[in-house]
Amino acid sequence: MTEQPSQEQLLEYFADYVSPQKVKMYRMWGVDFIPGRREGVRVWDYDGKRSWIDCRSAGGVFNLGHRPPRVIAALKNALDEIDISDHMLASGYRGLLAKRLAELTPGDLQYTTFGSSGGEAIDFALKLARGHTGKPGVVSAEKGYHGHTGLALAATDEFGDKWGPLAPGFRRVPFGDYNALEAAVTDDVAAVIMETIPATAGFPIPPDDWYPRVRSLCDERGVILILDEVQAGLGRTGRLWAYEEWDILPDIMVCGKGMSAAIYPLSTATYRKPIQSFFDDNAFAHLSSTGGSELGCVTALAMLDQITEPGFSEHVQAMGQRFEDGFAALREKHPDMLKGLNRRGLMIGVVMSREECGMLAMRALAKRGVIAVYAHYNPNILQLMPPLIIQANEVDEVLDAMDGALTEIGETIAARA
Repeated sequence: MTEQPSQEQLLEYFADYVSPQKVKMYRMWGVDFIPGRREGVRVWDYDGKRSWIDCRSAGGVFNLGHRPPRVIAALKNALDEIDISDHMLASGYRGLLAKRLAELTPGDLQYTTFGSSGGEAIDFALKLARGHTGKPGVVSAEKGYHGHTGLALAATDEFGDKWGPLAPGFRRVPFGDYNALEAAVTDDVAAVIMETIPATAGFPIPPDDWYPRVRSLCDERGVILILDEVQAGLGRTGRLWAYEEWDILPDIMVCGKGMSAAIYPLSTATYRKPIQSFFDDNAFAHLSSTGGSELGCVTALAMLDQITEPGFSEHVQAMGQRFEDGFAALREKHPDMLKGLNRRGLMIGVVMSREECGMLAMRALAKRGVIAVYAHYNPNILQLMPPLIIQANEVDEVLDAMDGALTEIGETIAARA
């Protein structure tokens, strides 16, 4: 038998043939390991010697944990009969999944177009808004993130600066600032696009009247409201869709990450009935060779069955409250480190006192068996997005690790003074 490479050799291969810069960052963050076994909320290293509770969940990909059994079983059964299917032909599985999404969404959200990634679905949503309205303008949020593909990158803050000129017609306003939004939505604007809860900004919660006023403004000015539920949707907030927190309805809802059920890439853009008229003259105006793979649809249907079971959302709410209660106690113990919590369900932003705390917390938690990441736009905020199936004893394990991490951060900062 050929000798298996070691974990360190695999890291070297990744550095030599994928990205030496990323490996340097992994070492700095304390996550310089090769994932081996993974199951439920946990990931083991390649050697099987250490394990971590995954509180990053790849931004919501692992909503049902790693290797969810019922989703894997559905995919295995499907592989005996189907493949990804030809995207040009009709598909029973795409029809079944689109029907299920229409049933699970409020109002007249009826039609779904499929992609393979969140960025691709955002691109489609923006194209559809422009095509339907005949206008070019798009308003998004400062510190908002929608992906790294073409139009999605133009709607995303900061990242696009490194790639040269982006698509024109895009402008950004501070999230939650209605006056700025109202001024930006001029006659040339086709769409307002927002992450329902901005993930890469550390999950800031908008004012209670923000989304009702945004919805009214879009209605008044004939603008399409696109809500990016790639991270906030699919049960993450303790409701099936995050926008239900504000009792409003988008014109287009985009989902990704969790829609894949951690098994097969899939994204969706679900939109209101009148917008479908854009395709009256050209049914094939948008195409995606692997978008809406029938295998992906099978896994998504199994995922939706699980997250809509009785008691699932109540469990998410209970575990989120357990985190909140735990952090309230930690704040009393570490008042100089912890400043607050941005939270809806199991979408948790831990607000700390200094900008460097985010990276220090990420490294200190990794030592203690927890994977988390700090918010790119607000590095004083630690993002926690554990799988929605996390149990009470696992929540307590994360809180214990956070207690130790905060003690270490305090000592590090004191030593630097």
